[in-house]
Amino acid sequence: MPNLPKGHPKLLNAWAFYDWANSVYSLVIASAVFPIFYEMIFKENGKNYVTVFGLQCKDTAMISFVTAFAFLCVAIFSPILSGVADYIGNKKNFLRFFCYLGAISCICLYWFDLNQLFLSYTFYFFGLIGFWSSLVFYNSYLPDIAFPEQQDRVSARGFSMGYIGSTILLIFNLAMVMFPHKFGITGSDAEASMKAMRISFITVGLWWIAFSHITYYYLPKGNHNKQPITKAVILDGFHELKKVWQQLQQNLALKRYLYSYFVFIMAVQTVMLVATYFGATEIEWETPSQKTTGLIICILVIQLVAVIGAFLTSRASGKFGNIKTLLFLNAVWAILCAVEYFVHTPIGFYISAGFVGLVMGGIQSLARSTYSKLLPETEDTTSFFSFYDVTEKIGIVIGMSIYGIIDQVTGSMRNAIVFLGAFFIIGFILLLRVPKKALN
Repeated sequence: MPNLPKGHPKLLNAWAFYDWANSVYSLVIASAVFPIFYEMIFKENGKNYVTVFGLQCKDTAMISFVTAFAFLCVAIFSPILSGVADYIGNKKNFLRFFCYLGAISCICLYWFDLNQLFLSYTFYFFGLIGFWSSLVFYNSYLPDIAFPEQQDRVSARGFSMGYIGSTILLIFNLAMVMFPHKFGITGSDAEASMKAMRISFITVGLWWIAFSHITYYYLPKGNHNKQPITKAVILDGFHELKKVWQQLQQNLALKRYLYSYFVFIMAVQTVMLVATYFGATEIEWETPSQKTTGLIICILVIQLVAVIGAFLTSRASGKFGNIKTLLFLNAVWAILCAVEYFVHTPIGFYISAGFVGLVMGGIQSLARSTYSKLLPETEDTTSFFSFYDVTEKIGIVIGMSIYGIIDQVTGSMRNAIVFLGAFFIIGFILLLRVPKKALN
């Protein structure tokens, strides 16, 4: 196993390749095929609600609440895991464990069934846990493997590779769903398409596990500590978060940036997590087949445009600065949320999806690298990125909960989308408070 120095091209590419491996989850499961499958499986049974503790809950609101609960668990447990990882000295093992947990959960979604809703939602729940928990350790590697002047480009490269890799698998899955009989999948057209969707969940898990090994091969091991794990070690992650918070009081730029990040990433991730559910239920499709094909093609367009968006954002940040570029992206997101309220037709949905793609990858990539560049000189990058991830997860918990409540109470996802636009406006205002000289 190679021991490459910091900044080595092979090491940077290997780190970015984990995006290629795991982004199939965020595309196929979180964004494209599973939301369509979820909507169809309820429609087949002639209902759009689930019964929870004797109460009826709208199906789209329920998936929002399950997602919010998963993110709450990640927010609570990631500090513990970070503390243990720092103590043991091998965060690669934690990255690998959560990769396998998420991938196996994706494979288990093949058996998602309304007659076993608790078990079905459990598979979905642990898929989320695996994906987002692995990112805690993946992101924390960035300042370890790349110098500050490399981090914007490497971060953007990771997102770009993720978009390309996941798009390749999605095209394969799209072909299966549209032409299932050509792949030897039996049954009526509707039954065969549903089987193809279930098979696509298996392909996600296998892809994720297989390609992640390229990353594991090159990432540094760290120094192993074989001492037993004590209560103090378990709670150390929270102590580290407290230390990070105390250090933030002395770092005005980083503190103000995190305030803004908390607000705008809440809206970004919520929009991305519910976009396909919105398209499936709020857009006026002519036929079910048009809906399935149209939504997946729409997601493909977003992915392809996002590669360009991440590249343009990286270039723009180099020319205009990180903060100014983030201000622009927040403004565009706010406008898109407002416009989406009036979108009812497939063509309007396609157009808005194209603009979402341009700003989706860019804002995530630039947000991550901006935080990395604002960090003080420290070797304890895991604690700082744990704080970063906890901030994101709590934001998503709030965003998804608000979205689900508005959807449940008003019966429409449109009202919730518009409400999220307000968070981008607040994020824009908070970004203005970041000292202009914070990033040169």
